[in-house]
Amino acid sequence: MDKDEFGLPTEADVFEEIAKSDQQIKVSLVTRRYGKKITLVEGFDKQVDVKAIAKNLKEGLACGGTVKNSTIELQGDHKKKVKPILVKIGFSADAISD
Repeated sequence: MDKDEFGLPTEADVFEEIAKSDQQIKVSLVTRRYGKKITLVEGFDKQVDVKAIAKNLKEGLACGGTVKNSTIELQGDHKKKVKPILVKIGFSADAISD
């Protein structure tokens, strides 16, 4: 979270934290061509920075991935590992479904 010159969170950060608590996120596994597995993380609103979330997930899982239409695609089967990282980022554990 970014801080202003007084060490307080900026207004945009406060709104993003509130938006994170209202999300209904779905984590699913899809098999693509040639048997490649892709983990999909979807259900993000426009209010959160999906690219920053994708970056945190890719770093935490040590995998590649991309963002397409507010859906994060991660290379490999990471269905069980995504939820703890999202909770650490600030999402509600109850709002994340497998």
